[in-house]
Amino acid sequence: MNKKNVWFITGCSTGFGRELAEATIKAGYSVVVTARNINSISDLVGDAPNALALELDVTKDDQIEKALTSAVEKFGGIDVLVNNAGIGYFGSVEESVEEETRKMFEINFWGLMHMTNAVLPQMRSQRSGHIINISSIGGLASFPGVGYYNASKYAVEGVSEGLAQEVEPFNIRVTLIEPSGFRTDWSGRSAARTTSSIEEYKPLVSDFVNGVNHGKEPGDPKKLASAIINVVESPNPPQRLLLGSDAYHIAVNKFTKLLQQIEDSKSVSIGADF
Repeated sequence: MNKKNVWFITGCSTGFGRELAEATIKAGYSVVVTARNINSISDLVGDAPNALALELDVTKDDQIEKALTSAVEKFGGIDVLVNNAGIGYFGSVEESVEEETRKMFEINFWGLMHMTNAVLPQMRSQRSGHIINISSIGGLASFPGVGYYNASKYAVEGVSEGLAQEVEPFNIRVTLIEPSGFRTDWSGRSAARTTSSIEEYKPLVSDFVNGVNHGKEPGDPKKLASAIINVVESPNPPQRLLLGSDAYHIAVNKFTKLLQQIEDSKSVSIGADF
């Protein structure tokens, strides 16, 4: 990968998308910056010759097609797709409202897949490309109060693993970015909360939700943006990248316990064969 590469980033109005768009434009890449409201990203692009601002709602196929056409017309193609657009949702599993959680899946999972499938033919044709899927530590470990959000990110993790194996022969890389708490708007404006309430869940769910200290998270979004650029520039990019000290410790704890459970049940697992 080099500075001639064209980046296409979704969800750039706030958070990771905005920080990454700013960093890549400054670094000299050609960058397609997108958001549902184009006015929210006009200041990012300004009169920079290496940037293009486009309106894009990833749940609308006609907008995806139009944005990709404009990107190709402006820069000739797309080398790096960053699927960043997404929202959060707070509520216990039983409290969660299906209509609202389906909307989240349409953005977090299906929007990501529609973008990916729209870009893949070109990447296969040019025999190169890199797809960056913004997941979460919540795609590896679940927490009370965000079960449906966890499910949407687990889905992203699962499809990304399979996709990575399918497109490797075409020199296309897939990397999952798995952050813990960063100072973005994820738990603020970019998250919905259930309109239902069950008293029995309040102690457990409230403890977790209240523990999400919006504006006081340890993660630095600028360092996350720099890490993603380094992944794309790497000759051997990882399939997964945990970002944030909490993400590291949560993942190690999760998989240490999981491995122990697997070993404890080894005889039962193997004994299930004919």
